Amino acid sequence: MKSLTEYLWFELPRRRGFVNITDTVEDLVRKSGVQEGLCLVNAMHITASVFINDAEEGLLQDFDDWLEKLAPHEPIGQYRHNRTGEDNADAHLKRQVMGREVVVAITKGRLDLGPWEQIFYGEFDGRRRKRVLVKIIGE
Repeated sequence: MKSLTEYLWFELPRRRGFVNITDTVEDLVRKSGVQEGLCLVNAMHITASVFINDAEEGLLQDFDDWLEKLAPHEPIGQYRHNRTGEDNADAHLKRQVMGREVVVAITKGRLDLGPWEQIFYGEFDGRRRKRVLVKIIGE
């Protein structure tokens, strides 16, 4: 069995944002040499997410707007977590909704994604360095 472990690092300049990481993950699949297997992509921070959806700018803005309605950043006093001196309770909730990780099948040396599916890193408490684990295993 072959395996590859890599870390992607992100430091988004704004509090929230989305980065399409599909091509980067696909490059790592090629680097691994795995033809048949699985690829795990996992946000290693509790205020960030990895998810799969369509790479359409309007939809990404809809996600951002929807998440801000579900868990608005302000007023920060509305969250018990922020009583600890933090101001990112909303980011924890947004991450919970968008998910921690994705697992994608590798078939014939490529990510086996459906039509329009792309892999995204979602940031909900940016302006600091965070990492994403990419773990590829298979034959």
